[in-house]
Amino acid sequence: MDLSTQTEVGKSSRPARALLRLLDVLVIVAGAAIAARTYSEPVRAGYDSALVAFTLLFSVVLFPAFDTHRGARRHLFWRCACVPALGWLLALAGAVVLVSAMHRPYRPDVVWIAEWALVSGAGLIALRLTESALGLRRAEQGVHSRAVAIVGSGAHCRQLLRKVESTPDSLYRVATIFDTGPEVGAAAGNVPAFRDREGFAAFVRRYGVEELWLALPLAEVETILGFTELFRNDLINIRFIPDVSGLALFDGEMVDLDGTSAINLVGSPLSSDALAKKDVFDRVFALFALVGISPVLIAVALAIKLTSRGPVLFTQRRKGANGKVFDIYKFRSMRVHTPTAGIVKQATRNDPRITRVGAFLRRTSLDELPQFFNVLRGEMSVVGPRPHAIEHDTLYQNIVDGYIHRYRIKPGITGWAQVNGFRGETDRIEKMQGRVEHDLYYLSNWSFGLDMRIVFMTAFKGLVHRNAY
Repeated sequence: MDLSTQTEVGKSSRPARALLRLLDVLVIVAGAAIAARTYSEPVRAGYDSALVAFTLLFSVVLFPAFDTHRGARRHLFWRCACVPALGWLLALAGAVVLVSAMHRPYRPDVVWIAEWALVSGAGLIALRLTESALGLRRAEQGVHSRAVAIVGSGAHCRQLLRKVESTPDSLYRVATIFDTGPEVGAAAGNVPAFRDREGFAAFVRRYGVEELWLALPLAEVETILGFTELFRNDLINIRFIPDVSGLALFDGEMVDLDGTSAINLVGSPLSSDALAKKDVFDRVFALFALVGISPVLIAVALAIKLTSRGPVLFTQRRKGANGKVFDIYKFRSMRVHTPTAGIVKQATRNDPRITRVGAFLRRTSLDELPQFFNVLRGEMSVVGPRPHAIEHDTLYQNIVDGYIHRYRIKPGITGWAQVNGFRGETDRIEKMQGRVEHDLYYLSNWSFGLDMRIVFMTAFKGLVHRNAY
């Protein structure tokens, strides 16, 4: 569970983050204008304006992914200079490649681009250094490090302890633990552990511990009330961080419902902000990909048309996010045939329905390329659980635990299951269970970095696989 009480240096409220994003935009636009003013030749307004617009779009996607507005007390040079510079250069380079590909006669001026990169890069770094300095000043004026005592046991308590210790620039440190478990175990790290309440309370008072976190299951009401009573005369913050691992499908994170806190037991593990960022990245990536692979799309379409009768594209009804049905696009890899109503027969090894060109397309995953149009239409994502035929959904959702929760987000062209070998025919229930387990892992551990890892794994080792036929 996420610590709803945790704050970090430089982590701002939503209005503050919106202001910082706006300042990023102003710095980028100002850098482009300054570079254009100092350059001797006039900048070609039409194409260069498009370049500035696409650069802003890329920065809106990449900067949050790089978490560039997160201040730091440590690794100041890396967090405030290297990371913003890398994100800025990637955004600028991506926009240059995209605009040059879309408008082939256009060639951006190298001098203008270089000066723009330097001016805006320096401004973005200066903005983050200022933000970090203000955050450090606020931290110094407040509490430097709040000592915390945790009451709990088992995996939930250990996870809470690891989260505090592994969070960069955390303003909390665990001073002691009261172990409520039935057996005495080794204390985690150098944190002293107690099983005696009076000894625990004496330690908390002696060392001025300011926070008491009750990491307990909902059923342990008596324990919760007991520790609340134990510290009734102490000026100590007591916070309840319930262990809902036995109830929640994913991590049981805390969410804010118009000012009312709630714990997700069954729900989308991705926040609305994360889904919005993922959607923007998907559409930009799909547009860029379609422009880049357009010669391949034309060549494949011609090969299909010249070697077999029938349409170039094959469409099939699939379920998308929240069960919404859409038509998925693929290059046709089979001979035209009449399927049995209500039955979808998966392709098997040496399937006579598959054409020569189709066998190559399926083996190299080129038949999936038209799905970038699905991504551009907002029906699919670049990375996500692979969608199955609706008939298979009806079958497996009743026999594979958690199957239906794959549709909490948009299905993807590639996914964590596919790059780990779970692709192709699912002729055994164990194969589908393996897919679902990997899909649920992806949902529980989603990050922009994980998406990029899957994209690279797909490009380098996931396109061709022995199970693809």
